[in-house]
Amino acid sequence: MSARPGRNGRRRLSSRPGRNPPSPGTHGKTERGQRTRLKILRAAERVFGDEGFYDARISEITRTAGVAAGTFYLYFQSKEELMRALIQQINHDLRRALSEGTDHLSNRADAEVRGFEIFFYDFLPRHRKLYRIIKQAEFADPPIYEWYYYRIANGYARRLRAAMDRGEFRDWDEDLAACALMGIAEFVAMRYVSWGDGLPRKKLRELMEFILGGLRVANGSKWSVPVGSAATLPPTTISPIVVRRARGATGPARGSRR
Repeated sequence: MSARPGRNGRRRLSSRPGRNPPSPGTHGKTERGQRTRLKILRAAERVFGDEGFYDARISEITRTAGVAAGTFYLYFQSKEELMRALIQQINHDLRRALSEGTDHLSNRADAEVRGFEIFFYDFLPRHRKLYRIIKQAEFADPPIYEWYYYRIANGYARRLRAAMDRGEFRDWDEDLAACALMGIAEFVAMRYVSWGDGLPRKKLRELMEFILGGLRVANGSKWSVPVGSAATLPPTTISPIVVRRARGATGPARGSRR
């Protein structure tokens, strides 16, 4: 990872030179070709998610896509190139879904709530093996793995900075805030979607209270969080954290719930 000067002297995340994913090949430029290429990508998402990148066979991918075995090589030179294209496609689909669902909202807090709703209740149910595929890319193709996160984080940071400049959020470091929020979304998604049956609406509301309570300006203002039903968040409060200092203690702090 490298960084370059940003607004107010901050350092912005940026990809290393040559870390962008490859552009599409010469095939797939016609409407029919684009449909075929997308069928192969969707089939790869299913097979990589079920079998794993290293165990997946190109023959299984083409069979799942319903195309001839030789058709694969009109669009991709190898399974590795297919993985890079798949990560690029998933990244594009996620950013497009979030942009289309939130760009019309004038308040960034509302956009945060709507963005998390889209992610948990629309995008992830259609891409349940998302993080298994992304984690495989960390070993199969580290540059595209890094690019996936940088690409999302940079756009997210710009939107957060705009909200901060309008006085909607506190003046945090926007890159740090973007990475922190992405980390929250990812691990909650793995816990409740990848490993569970889905995130309950009540828990999403609690999550947004937690997030907006940290982001919003410290003037006692309240945000409306319409998750499932209309609700108004209470003013931010900070609860003391009890730390167990007994030597050798490994359990939860006294008074905490297991």
